[in-house]
Amino acid sequence: MKTIAVIPARMGSTRYPGKPIAPLLGRPMIEHIYKRVALSKALDAVYIATCDEAIRSAAEKFGAPVIMTADTHERASDRVAEAVADLDADLIVMVQGDEPMTHPDMIDAAVAPFKDDPELGCVNLVRQIDQETDFHDPNTIKVVMDQSNNAIYMSRQPIPTLAKTGFRQTVAHKQVCIIPFRRELLFKYTHLQPTPLEQLESVDMLRLLEHGYKVKMVPTTFNTQAVDTEADLARVAKLMENDPLLSSY
Repeated sequence: MKTIAVIPARMGSTRYPGKPIAPLLGRPMIEHIYKRVALSKALDAVYIATCDEAIRSAAEKFGAPVIMTADTHERASDRVAEAVADLDADLIVMVQGDEPMTHPDMIDAAVAPFKDDPELGCVNLVRQIDQETDFHDPNTIKVVMDQSNNAIYMSRQPIPTLAKTGFRQTVAHKQVCIIPFRRELLFKYTHLQPTPLEQLESVDMLRLLEHGYKVKMVPTTFNTQAVDTEADLARVAKLMENDPLLSSY
């Protein structure tokens, strides 16, 4: 299977405008994401998809191929679908443009299940939440799963409930935004009607769940930190200072 990754990015984030090109350890944040993703042995190519000239200009300076898209997309998945419309690929891995701690092994783990399951359409990585502040943070997308590790629901609210147990006795999980799609399902996604819960929670995957499609959750042990605020960026900078992967790019 030909596998490519696409990093959707835009300047107009409501929580942190301009964050893709915010400086992180001397480089634009999106440069870290691109170069770390490109280290994955599972990928044939990596692209950045954006509607903003500022991101295109920054990406071209560090050698990333850029695909310009419309500025009307509300969902990253729709932007990625537009970007790959004319590209030859069987699997498209969406890597959110706010995940500078992405490790290439995460890409490899996310695409591995497709080799053994021809019916599998979409995978998300998932990790157990170990900080109670993350559990209550609306920027952290929480996931509850069935016994086969298929997503049941995703929310920005704290789920499952802590009513009968404290945080330490509750197993809670968060979505990690490494999301491979089989090509057919990605384009089907764009033709599905946006759904009430998707819009309420602002979570792409709920469109699939509400229309009856499965989203397989694959556990990861990598503890990444998405950047949604300037405070997140400062936290990530400290976490990445001694990251051995930095010397690889």
